[in-house]
Amino acid sequence: MRLRDLAAARMRYGYRRLHVLLRREGWPVNHKRTYRLYAEEGLAIRSKLPRRKRAWRYRQGRPGAATPNEIWAMDFMSDQLFDGRPIRILTVVDIHTREGLSTHPRANFRAAQVVEVLDQLVRARGKPKSLRVDNGPEFAGRLLDHWAYLNGVEIDFSRPGQPTDNAFIEAFNARLRAECLNASWFLSLADAKERIEEWRCHYNEERPHSALGNLTPSAFANQAQPARELA
Repeated sequence: MRLRDLAAARMRYGYRRLHVLLRREGWPVNHKRTYRLYAEEGLAIRSKLPRRKRAWRYRQGRPGAATPNEIWAMDFMSDQLFDGRPIRILTVVDIHTREGLSTHPRANFRAAQVVEVLDQLVRARGKPKSLRVDNGPEFAGRLLDHWAYLNGVEIDFSRPGQPTDNAFIEAFNARLRAECLNASWFLSLADAKERIEEWRCHYNEERPHSALGNLTPSAFANQAQPARELA
């Protein structure tokens, strides 16, 4: 019953992530039993489209992040309100801790609003060393370039048409789309801000992340902070 409840609340979670939630709640169950019950209850997620297999690799010379706040990745998403009015969402992720730093929706974004969001993040947690972005007009303009120069931040642009150059933000955006945007009916921009921010807090503080050993991004960041201070 608890497995069904969790699967209903988190429709895009597979059995492995649901198993982590059960164990976190204190249920003495192994992953084999979780999978058996998951299959018997017909809870498996079915993708709408088959996955396409293709060969790819990252461009050479692009290092990973070894510490928190070293590299942020940034991108835009598009969605709409119930009446069809479009909104854009600025997403920012720390690629070491996988923390979602920003999921800020607006009716439209200009370079000045992008800089405003970055200033808020810098005041809250300090400056990154590098910022990974695509070649959109909000990122390629002079205003962001000036901000980066004044703050000593390197802007690392992806190659056109190569989303794998910024895979961390693409993965984050896919989860935001599947778990929040596709499951929500936004009545207003204020409603969208509240629901998307609620999802971001859940993602950072409750959602287990397989790449982090099933820790949440916030828990992983807390573990990494003492090590960074000792170094």
